[in-house]
Amino acid sequence: MRKIRVGIIGASSEGGWALYGHLPALKALPRFEVTAVCATVREHAEEVARRHGVPHVFERANALVSHPDVDLVVVAVKAPDHAALVRAAISAGKDVFCEWPLGTSTSQAAALTKLADAAKVRTVVGLQRRLSPGVRYLKDLLTEGFVGTLRSVTLHAAVPMMGSRYRARETYAADVKNGASMFTVFAAHFLDTVLSAVGPLRDVSGVIARQFEEATVIETEDPLPVTSPDQVLVQGTLERGAVLSSHFETGKRSGGGIFFHFTGTEGDLLMSEHLQLSGTQGEDQSFEPLPAPERYAWLPRGELSPDAYDVGHLYAAYARDVDEGTRLAPDFHEALKLHRLLDAIGRASSMGQRQPVTEAL
Repeated sequence: MRKIRVGIIGASSEGGWALYGHLPALKALPRFEVTAVCATVREHAEEVARRHGVPHVFERANALVSHPDVDLVVVAVKAPDHAALVRAAISAGKDVFCEWPLGTSTSQAAALTKLADAAKVRTVVGLQRRLSPGVRYLKDLLTEGFVGTLRSVTLHAAVPMMGSRYRARETYAADVKNGASMFTVFAAHFLDTVLSAVGPLRDVSGVIARQFEEATVIETEDPLPVTSPDQVLVQGTLERGAVLSSHFETGKRSGGGIFFHFTGTEGDLLMSEHLQLSGTQGEDQSFEPLPAPERYAWLPRGELSPDAYDVGHLYAAYARDVDEGTRLAPDFHEALKLHRLLDAIGRASSMGQRQPVTEAL
């Protein structure tokens, strides 16, 4: 079977998600071959190509998307640049993998989804955690009744970044207009992870707050104006009746971390930051580890980081979709649903009223 040939826009030797997430994942999957890389500084792309044996190097994205040796275009750049590059890939008739978020607004996401549908190209959005073995196993355990009837879902995610101090490469996220705030990226990723296992929300209330008006750039100590939020609270009712409570915060000085708790009538499940499960059934019982069975792994773990391993499952899902006509990988339609959920949370926060969700989807 011919390999799926991948061209990555945003593959720079200076670091970034393409270098640490996409390239290691693709190297672990024999179904794929990286045939082209692109970065705004050609020397940086050339260094990536040399390290990874990539034959074609570009500094112009249009040259990559139109190259005949590229089947799948990966857009792994900052969010404000997503829409233009996705449009270019679709216009060239190429399948396209866009990192989350799909554009800086719901209207952009809707337009890109419509364009991709009209061109009949396959699409993938970078919501990789939903395909982690631990998350898919969680979904099955809940479906099979491990906890009985699900009553509540609790999520708390607190990290030190993007509070009073920003790394230089993250400063664009301080401007809410760039569409890559902790709400639209950090909170959205973990909400998607949970909802992929427990099902959609019926209604939602929320608080989106900004407590830092200015931050400091770590590398330079320069002041940085901040318009993006740093606290997000989301509560709601799932379609199946359970309640959800979540708190996302950045700028956490100490005691941060990420955890998920699923409470049912007959038991409980916990999921860690790295999406590992433990569970208990009955009353006042100790939690025991619940490693995902081997059948949930679609590629060897090897030396992949947890993040790269999750990205690998996204690519493995896309390959199965291509070969078997399935729809395992989240596509632009899934991205549009998440954009609309964020809109509902935003309305709930600004209006101070619970908002329906399913009608908006």
